[in-house]
Amino acid sequence: MKKHQKALLVAAVLAVSTFAFSGFGGSAAYAATPAAALQAESQMKQSSITELNNDTRVFKVDPQIEAKNVRFQNRYGFDVAGHLYLPKNFNDKKQYKAVVVSGPFGAVKEQSSGLYAQEMAKNGYVAVAFDPSMTGESSGTRRNMASPDIFTEDYSAAVDFVSNLKFVNPDKIGAIGICGLSGMALTAAANDTRIKAVATSAMYDMSDSIRNHYKGDYYTPEQREKVKEYLASMRDKEAKEGQGIRGYHELPVDDQGHVISKDTLFPDKLPDNADEVTKGFYDYYVGRAFHPRAINSNKLAWDSTTPYGFFNFTLMEHLDEISPRPVLIITGEKAHSKYFADAAYAKLKAPKQEIVVPGATHTDLYDQMDKIPFPDLVKFFDKALK
Repeated sequence: MKKHQKALLVAAVLAVSTFAFSGFGGSAAYAATPAAALQAESQMKQSSITELNNDTRVFKVDPQIEAKNVRFQNRYGFDVAGHLYLPKNFNDKKQYKAVVVSGPFGAVKEQSSGLYAQEMAKNGYVAVAFDPSMTGESSGTRRNMASPDIFTEDYSAAVDFVSNLKFVNPDKIGAIGICGLSGMALTAAANDTRIKAVATSAMYDMSDSIRNHYKGDYYTPEQREKVKEYLASMRDKEAKEGQGIRGYHELPVDDQGHVISKDTLFPDKLPDNADEVTKGFYDYYVGRAFHPRAINSNKLAWDSTTPYGFFNFTLMEHLDEISPRPVLIITGEKAHSKYFADAAYAKLKAPKQEIVVPGATHTDLYDQMDKIPFPDLVKFFDKALK
């Protein structure tokens, strides 16, 4: 396969264990703590807590863990949609530790981030899984647009929300980033000192991946100019049409110098010779964890001008400033993304820890309960937020 063809396949899926589970939600009914009572415990004006009446989560739901719909506003005025998970035997007169969770890139809170939040709640944490702005149920007239700045801000907005719940100890809040939202979680922690500890799983540095390609397969100066010209033409076309136009968020350039882009990430059916990385993404998003609001599940591309933000502003420039707050990096031995985790770990100052899960691929860390080291994740936050 030619180099640009390989890049095309990778670009199509980089955004983009097994539960015997199908359909949405499950049979759980949450009535133990009325949402109105929780709303009364919130001190954040631009927020709401309501019942989760239309449950479309696509992982195995634990009926002992209450979940509620939440909305809170970020600094830019976007309404961020989330699910609030409460510990077993929740008591609103107590104060709990909390974590905020998002990712992967192109997923929704009903998928992997919700699973991580539920597991943290099972271990005594108040947890919020949220959709980044302009995706899922979060607001934004321009849909499926990614921004390193706004997505980073969404983490701090989630901290605004949980830290203003009377049943959360504001001095004991952590953050978890999965896949492409890992860079935003780390970047948020670098500046938001309310985040006392941060963990990432199956991490991607989306700035590096979008600007420099997989494993630094950098553009030549001529190719980069072609990409910039393409992005400029897409901005002009969107301005003329008054609406977003889909396109790859990572743009391969072929041997003739042509920028390659499509409005879908996946074909309706993968070819028989599809590589294992593509199969892993496809099996998760289109198969076992399909959700109609997820960009990747719908095989859609992001807004075609998404690369602008990542070309202009890089993530994770100041990782050393997280110290002395601790960081945990989780990656898989067989994860194609492992080099991102290794690079971040090398840039971090102590205290830091990296866990390499034997035999685990990138997407194993989305939902495979026998691969995700939840006991280690809980132990990390228990110690960091004691």
